[in-house]
Amino acid sequence: MKYIKGFLVLIWRIWMILLGSIYVLIIGVFIVLPLANFDKTFPYIYPLIRYWGKFILYGTGFRIDYKKMVPLDPKENYIFIANHSSIMDIMLMLTILKDHPIAFVGKAELLKIPIFGKIFERICIPVDRNSARSKANVYPEAKKKLDRDLSIFIFPEGGVTNEKEFQIYLDKFKDGAFNIAVETKTPLAVIAIHGLNKMLPFNWFRGYPGKIKVRLLATFETKNLESKEDKQALKEEAFNTILKDLQQCKN
Repeated sequence: MKYIKGFLVLIWRIWMILLGSIYVLIIGVFIVLPLANFDKTFPYIYPLIRYWGKFILYGTGFRIDYKKMVPLDPKENYIFIANHSSIMDIMLMLTILKDHPIAFVGKAELLKIPIFGKIFERICIPVDRNSARSKANVYPEAKKKLDRDLSIFIFPEGGVTNEKEFQIYLDKFKDGAFNIAVETKTPLAVIAIHGLNKMLPFNWFRGYPGKIKVRLLATFETKNLESKEDKQALKEEAFNTILKDLQQCKN
């Protein structure tokens, strides 16, 4: 029975990849990739990018339980952050943030994926965390996106680890998201994702579809923040906000 279940999970995961590939090959190559060269066209192609996320998310049997504990200003840009628990996190954020077009800050390794890498390069901000030059380039690129009326999404843990699957709630946050928020005077929006680390772990033979609990927990103004201490305090408050919600849910 164990092996049958593992085989079915494998088929389910292959189906997930197939869905994403079909959308990228059809919509990505012929519409998103050409139009992504022009800044003014991004708001028009963002719905297509969102539908890519929804196509994969809903097409593989996931559903969303999303609640806003605080309101978002539809006319405001934000630096969005969330705990990073699964490869499905990106599709999830694209699905729920329909009123705030977002540019993700993501690993430069994604540039190596055929076709998708080209799209990622044009609509997101790639960063090589082993390169000081690449990391330094994130701020000016983020500033450009914000000036073009886009929001920025960063997973401040810097990635997903196998260790995180069941043993810990949250990895330490890196400084980037909070530096950008303070230096650009952009409000920070904090989101918690529950359960995806168990529903879609880094094991091809484990996982299951289901309802994902997502909570927009808080927003933080940054207009009056300036110092290094302010940035550190903002990072700690955001970390504790997510950690508390994750712990309360598990308990």
